[in-house]
Amino acid sequence: MPRMRAADAAVKILELEGATQAFGLPGAAINPFYSAMRDHGGIKHVLARHVEGASHMAEGFTRAKAGNIGVCIGTSGPAGTDMITGLYSAMADSIPILAITGQAPVARLHKEDFQAVDIASIAGPVTKMAMTVLEPAQVPGAFAQAFHLMRSGRPGPVLIDLPIDVQLAEIDFDPDTYQPLPVYKPAASRAQAEKALDMLAAADRPLIVAGGGIINADAADLLVELAELLDVPVVPTLMGWGTIPDDHRLAAGMVGLQTAHRYGNATMLASDFVLGIGNRWANRHTGGLDTYRKGRKFVHVDIEPTQIGRVFAPDYGIVSDAKAALELFVAVAKERKAAGTLADRSTWVEDCATRKRTMQRKTHFDDVPVKPQRVYEEMNRVFGRDTRYVSTIGLSQIAGGQFLHVYKARNWINCGQAGPLGWTIPAALGTVAAEPETSVVALSGDYDFQFMIEELAVGAQFNLPYIHVVVNNSYLGLIRQAQRAFDMDFCVQLGFDNINTQERSEHETLPAVPKGYGVDHVKVAEGLGCKALRVTEPGEIAGALEKARELAREHKVPVVVEVFLERVTNIAMGTELDNVAEFEDLAESREHAPTALMLLD
Repeated sequence: MPRMRAADAAVKILELEGATQAFGLPGAAINPFYSAMRDHGGIKHVLARHVEGASHMAEGFTRAKAGNIGVCIGTSGPAGTDMITGLYSAMADSIPILAITGQAPVARLHKEDFQAVDIASIAGPVTKMAMTVLEPAQVPGAFAQAFHLMRSGRPGPVLIDLPIDVQLAEIDFDPDTYQPLPVYKPAASRAQAEKALDMLAAADRPLIVAGGGIINADAADLLVELAELLDVPVVPTLMGWGTIPDDHRLAAGMVGLQTAHRYGNATMLASDFVLGIGNRWANRHTGGLDTYRKGRKFVHVDIEPTQIGRVFAPDYGIVSDAKAALELFVAVAKERKAAGTLADRSTWVEDCATRKRTMQRKTHFDDVPVKPQRVYEEMNRVFGRDTRYVSTIGLSQIAGGQFLHVYKARNWINCGQAGPLGWTIPAALGTVAAEPETSVVALSGDYDFQFMIEELAVGAQFNLPYIHVVVNNSYLGLIRQAQRAFDMDFCVQLGFDNINTQERSEHETLPAVPKGYGVDHVKVAEGLGCKALRVTEPGEIAGALEKARELAREHKVPVVVEVFLERVTNIAMGTELDNVAEFEDLAESREHAPTALMLLD
């Protein structure tokens, strides 16, 4: 039997399980593991500037491509606690990432050793497994179990904590006979598929709600095939955006209180049946359940048994992996189509299309300072169908959900439930590391951008180019808008007069930072090794985006495009699907929304 250090066995299992990329920071307690990675050479590594950043990079890497599992690595103590936000984000969105931490020697864990913390207990609530390995011979089993759990059932993250003496100890391990543990995924039965489609057939105005579980299962093509067979419109959730192209005739728009379309909400309220697949009925999608459920029946398909009935009791529930369920739905639908028993849905589909054509929000504003709607209009105009967007939280993300267009699965990479500020930069870098040939565009407000701005240096060092659009109103815009209910504007202003950005000098080619907007993001980005552009006029946005694309291609570094917005903008949102406040004029002609998917008559 071959003998090797437990750290070498762990790295070898990573390779055998298909892990190819790690993000992290070395430290004394994890150095044996790093020495094993150096010796084996099969895992690429990106050195993050912050361990939370490494965890979000791992998320971006996993989310970018089916089958990926991102790995984040850190030393003992604060490295593990820094990862908790990334683990929470991954757990909430069903994203498998593997966190590996170093630890003090086993014999000193109870002695308050330097940087010794019970990270397994801390991480337990936000992982599928969190384990401090106390016996060297347990290392292979722990890593095999980690990959089994990350891939089985509802995907999610795992943390393995390795005391330094455990890493260094020699164990018997034969990599030539190692076998990954079988992956378990529940599958719908034929009878369940037939019952669900029977219920859909009995409806007059059915919809399919497509959740992130479809993307996790790599089943978007099956979803579109099912929708086309049944001729039933599809509502993607925010996590499922891209499962059906936005310009598909059966794409009915997103539904919700914030990241939603007017026509999507109207279509949901007009429906009488909903087949939800791989979704979790998130509260910002449903709003009040009385309004959301009234007058319609629901079938819910989810891989996690306890998710059925968690938010509300559906009329029928099916525990199944989304791909397994969709394969059966498609098979049954094909048989019924061949038999000529499928209903004619053309009137309902045309009604949905009419709403999509006429219920548009206005995007074309020529105001200075710039209105945010104009930024997304120009992004639609400049960026192509293959563009992959990355965003996390705030008015910028909400407006992006209302105005941007997504045409492919995994081309909207978004932190759904957790929504941590600072997520966007590292997640974008992880996404680029996963598929360097893909055009990646990140979207942030100024506060999200500032939270982990140091990670831009990672993109410069490791040549991870992407475009980062920063819409800057120098405000905590979403919180300010929420404070309207309390009649206050308190502790949410980020603006100040920056003594270093008073006026543009005759040597500068960019406009000056407007007075009162504070941080000079262009100088910070350039200081971190990136390129940056500043925009103050709406007519300059498209040219800046095109220039950014050229700079990213030429220099292979992140390129920031900062657009200065009006300080106060309220983005459409509400408390119920039938009570969404619109703060701007609605589109009444093609000129008002020139990049809308279906132009007004």
